[in-house]
Amino acid sequence: MTDSVSFDVVIPARFGSSRLPGKPLADIAGKPMIQHVYERAGESSAARVVVATDDMRVAEAVRGFGGEVCMTSAEHASGTDRLQEVASNLGLSEERIIVNVQGDEPLIPAAVIDQVAGNLARNHAAGVATLAEPIESLDDFLNPNIVKVVASESGLARYFSRAPIPWPRDAFAFEQRALPEGLHPRRHIGIYAYRVALLNRFVGWPMAPLERFESLEQLRFLFHDEQIHVADAREQVPGGVDTEADLTRMRELLAR
Repeated sequence: MTDSVSFDVVIPARFGSSRLPGKPLADIAGKPMIQHVYERAGESSAARVVVATDDMRVAEAVRGFGGEVCMTSAEHASGTDRLQEVASNLGLSEERIIVNVQGDEPLIPAAVIDQVAGNLARNHAAGVATLAEPIESLDDFLNPNIVKVVASESGLARYFSRAPIPWPRDAFAFEQRALPEGLHPRRHIGIYAYRVALLNRFVGWPMAPLERFESLEQLRFLFHDEQIHVADAREQVPGGVDTEADLTRMRELLAR
């Protein structure tokens, strides 16, 4: 558990997803997807759960099931910018911890929400905490849509990349049919805990060169020497919903 860490959850939910428009309102087992995410977040130790959206259709759906909504600008370049606007609108203190739960993860376990908040609270050197899991297959290791993370012994992230890192130079010089013995690559899971003070700084920074090439927002923190704590998730985190195929799979899972 979180050892009585006090934190809030914010769920950014955009209506205009490029690959799956109207995604937050997609029906899964008789409820909009955003309601499933809200209910999972509500099972965590969070003091408050808020949906951040720029669309009245999403806001009305959330209010319809009794959830709290914060309307945000449609101009945000990232979910992190949206998060900072929520913190500002709610008047949260600089030391307050906010956990960003993606609005397309209807099966996110409450335990990992608590875990990432607790990790940030305990690691004062870090301004951000996030989670990872082992990569077991060569296909996943080579897949640019699966983000890899390399961390130090103390659990602080050294780099995130779409490229396969760390690269097993000698083993792959001979063949690339399986992950070599002893290589333990890790997949980044997109859940974050932040302190509000760092969010306030983040929105003043331009996009970092590394971030622009990799299309990974978390690299902006590393570029500005902000530490990111990474730990393996204590429970498996099922994938989110990005495509029509993901939505079909999620409907089948929740129908059971």
